[in-house]
Amino acid sequence: MRKKLRVAAYAVCVRDGQILLARSPAPDGPPEWVLPGGGMEHGEDPYDTVLREVTEETGYRIEVTGLLGMHSVRHTLGREGLRRATDHHGVRIVYEGRVVGGDLRNEVGGSTDLAAWQHLDAVPGLNRVPLVDVALGLWRERPVAGRFTDVRE
Repeated sequence: MRKKLRVAAYAVCVRDGQILLARSPAPDGPPEWVLPGGGMEHGEDPYDTVLREVTEETGYRIEVTGLLGMHSVRHTLGREGLRRATDHHGVRIVYEGRVVGGDLRNEVGGSTDLAAWQHLDAVPGLNRVPLVDVALGLWRERPVAGRFTDVRE
């Protein structure tokens, strides 16, 4: 089985009771709301990754105001026989951020198609990836170990 490691950095930006999210089109279903952020490029520091990714996906420039924690997830993708199976291990670094400049806009030609502020109380009703719940758990609970596990995955 092929092994793949992906390290990514994301930002939780909350202001006036709303969280900044981006929408990711899904190939076989409705779009999902995601945190702004994404994969590190080779040689890139995670701090620089989150600054770059938030700007790419939302148009905003942010200031990182804290490290909320990390989340690790593993999935087996594909199946032996049909295509080579992959043991995918994702390590997600979650920062807290504050918008300091730029203008809200949608990403063009990227992994997301819409950026928007969503009310925190509306998040449970959104079609979203599990990382949104993980990140909000880290943001709310501020666990000393930087790990929050009480979410759907």
